[in-house]
Amino acid sequence: MVKKYFFLPSFFLLLFFIPAKILGQCAGNDANFEVCNIPDPSSKSIALYPLLGGAATPGGTWTDDYLSGGLNKATGVLNAQIIPRSGVYKYTYTVSGVSGCVDTSSTITVVVGGYSGVTGPNASACSDDNAFNLFQVFNGSYLSPQSNGTWFNNTANTAVSSVIDAGTLGLGTTQFTYSIPAIGSCPAVSSTAFVTVFKTPMPGVSSRMLLCDSDNLSQYSNLDLNSQILGEDAGGTWTDNGGTGQITFLTDHFIDVKMIYDSYGPGEYSFSYTVLPSNPICTKKTAVVKIKIEKQLDFTGATLVVNSDICEPEIPTATYSVVLKKGPAVIPNGQYYVTYKVSGPAGEIKTELLTFNNGVLNFPLDSKYFRQVGDFTVEITGITAFGSEGACQNIINNLFDVLHVYPKPVLDGSKLTINTVCQNQSALVQITGAALLADGTYDIVYNLTGSNTATAQTAQIVSVGGVSSFAVPSNFIVNNGNTVATIAKITNVITKCTNAATSSGTMLVNPLPNAANLKIVVDDYCLNKPVSVALSGLGTLINGTIGYTLLGANVATQTISLVVSGGNASFIIPSNLLTQTGSTTIALTSLVNDDTTCGIIISTVSDSFLISPIPNAPIAVSQQKFCETNAATIANLTPIGPQYQWFDSAIATTALASSAVLVSGNYYVREKGLTSLCLSAPTMVTVTINGLPEPTLNPNGQNFCGINQPTISDLSANTNVPASIVWYDAASNGNVLNGATLLQDNVTYYGFDYSTVTGCFSKNNLDVTVSLTDCPASQYEFFVADGFSPNGDGVNDTFRIPEIEFLYPDYSLEIYNRYGNVMFKGNKNKPNWDGTNSGSAGSSDAIAPSGVYFYIINFNKENKSTQQGRLYLNR
Repeated sequence: MVKKYFFLPSFFLLLFFIPAKILGQCAGNDANFEVCNIPDPSSKSIALYPLLGGAATPGGTWTDDYLSGGLNKATGVLNAQIIPRSGVYKYTYTVSGVSGCVDTSSTITVVVGGYSGVTGPNASACSDDNAFNLFQVFNGSYLSPQSNGTWFNNTANTAVSSVIDAGTLGLGTTQFTYSIPAIGSCPAVSSTAFVTVFKTPMPGVSSRMLLCDSDNLSQYSNLDLNSQILGEDAGGTWTDNGGTGQITFLTDHFIDVKMIYDSYGPGEYSFSYTVLPSNPICTKKTAVVKIKIEKQLDFTGATLVVNSDICEPEIPTATYSVVLKKGPAVIPNGQYYVTYKVSGPAGEIKTELLTFNNGVLNFPLDSKYFRQVGDFTVEITGITAFGSEGACQNIINNLFDVLHVYPKPVLDGSKLTINTVCQNQSALVQITGAALLADGTYDIVYNLTGSNTATAQTAQIVSVGGVSSFAVPSNFIVNNGNTVATIAKITNVITKCTNAATSSGTMLVNPLPNAANLKIVVDDYCLNKPVSVALSGLGTLINGTIGYTLLGANVATQTISLVVSGGNASFIIPSNLLTQTGSTTIALTSLVNDDTTCGIIISTVSDSFLISPIPNAPIAVSQQKFCETNAATIANLTPIGPQYQWFDSAIATTALASSAVLVSGNYYVREKGLTSLCLSAPTMVTVTINGLPEPTLNPNGQNFCGINQPTISDLSANTNVPASIVWYDAASNGNVLNGATLLQDNVTYYGFDYSTVTGCFSKNNLDVTVSLTDCPASQYEFFVADGFSPNGDGVNDTFRIPEIEFLYPDYSLEIYNRYGNVMFKGNKNKPNWDGTNSGSAGSSDAIAPSGVYFYIINFNKENKSTQQGRLYLNR
């Protein structure tokens, strides 16, 4: 294409220097100037420093205040030709570090005039160029125009932008003017350009056929390609771009689509229609008709599995995936857009690009869909091969799976109720209040603690409405007492979801009557008497029922209620069941605890007893007498013999022991059979026990004066029974004291009253401790000897003060030698000095020599003064 350029005259460079300051400064003076003739070479190199005047100090710095881009800041030289826009620009010169400067900066103001450039020859464009840039008309050999001008379509008389749609100009030549307005004293400038538009070839607008292999392709066996384009220039030619062989000559425009599919299968096939231009400026144009045949995908028989069902506690960590396996139809390997739908509160419909490999497609599922308990359906609603444009309706039927997020079985709030059971019986555990437990079948693990223990036992329950039950086998309930059943774990049989549990309940296990130590004892009895049966070994039983049978001489069966105490009980076999004498056996058959209803069968507890005839009543003396002090017992009564038993009443059933002490009253004797326990009717015997009251002592009757040598007779005279009292030296087994026996000080005597009529003594005695110190000192005197002869001849061998102990019982005696040394210390308990030195602590018992010794008597009574004297010791 030949372009023509038209050149317009340029303006001259105008430089006006106008001083702005009249005082010399360190940075020079401000100045203004204009550059109007931009193309002139001088506008390319304008030195700004000289414009500051001669006062400017060299070495300063330049700044481009408006960022024009035309200033060399290092040299201060301005290139106006590279400033892209006309306008007013400022440049500042600054000096620093100069002493005495008043003004350190000055500004040069420059007006840059417009420059509209030089256009080339006539420019050309094709009618399909919708972005033709008018700046293309300028001659590149010249300086480029400034950018702040405006374009005007002179032909259409309208302003336009620099980029236009050539098709809107119409075919032919259009004139345009590019103008830049005046500024300062610089005039406006403009350039004129011409643009010629040529027609572009029109291959038409092609259509696109989108077919599915399941469509009836036979209807396209003679498809006219011209019918697939619109608005094309006639005379173009068709080309087969895919090598299908359907275009066979230059003007051929018919193809067989079915043959293409049968030969080459699904795919995209294109045919181009090309139209040549009528001018050398524009190029040929081509329209492409595309025919895409897609394969229908058949997923009949395909399976979809979502992995995997989980239990509620796994929600935070579970991951999920989908596995799609094709059915019998072939699914090519490759990428497919899979659209699937997830149900549930967070569900959505989502499409992902996934890969089929060997008929299997795997992809993960976001766990956000399954954040709560429930059933979630994952359904694939569409599968489209990557690159498919949806020509086929792929066959997808019921491709879904349900993922279950099963609830954890919860027993919170439930209650276990267990009825009281007996040992060795199974127990039914009722579970109620399990409101959070879904209906279903569950395996539980339970523990027993308390009187019975078991760990990790299993049972199965069926819960409906929070109510269920299970049985604890009898072999776990072997001990009585409280047993706590606690469910530790519960697992849904179907979902296998499990959870810990703490529900518990207490059952009371009542003991079975314990017959291990059970014994029955029946004594031999007499005819027509109720027989008492004694049971022992009943343990803790309180109320019970016993069953028994009678065999032998008497036969019967009976059940009896028992009241047990301390493991023992008794009952009576009614006499009407024992009508025959002879040997009878009683055998226990059953034992039931009435309080708990727990019972056992008994087969090994029995006893035999004899039913004997009753003897005649015995003959006995009706009056029998005894002294109280004799402590007569049953053994002293007559008749005597092993066949006789004595009782304290006519109706008593318990015989008195032979050692039982008799009291006045009536006693009853019965005769016992020699070979049986049968007793006769009672015979009464009256017993009289004779006794006397103990003697009493007259007031102060125990006090005497030893000087008077009182006797037992004197002590008797001081009692209430002086004629009949008998004295002993001990309360039992003592010696009788006659009346002439002298009394001893501080000695106790024991007196009993005696009856000459009955020959009986009083049972209790009078004990008297005698005092012989009742001697008034004013009525009695004592004699102190003046010497003694301790020579061992038996006469006057010791020094002693006679009878002083009666008058002054608390006296003390001290004997000194002529040197003032203590030789002897005496008192009532140590009255005799034998003439040895025993007075000083630590002194030896040396024999005192003959000579004079001195004594001191301390009376310690009635404030009597101390008596002193001397005595002579003669050996």
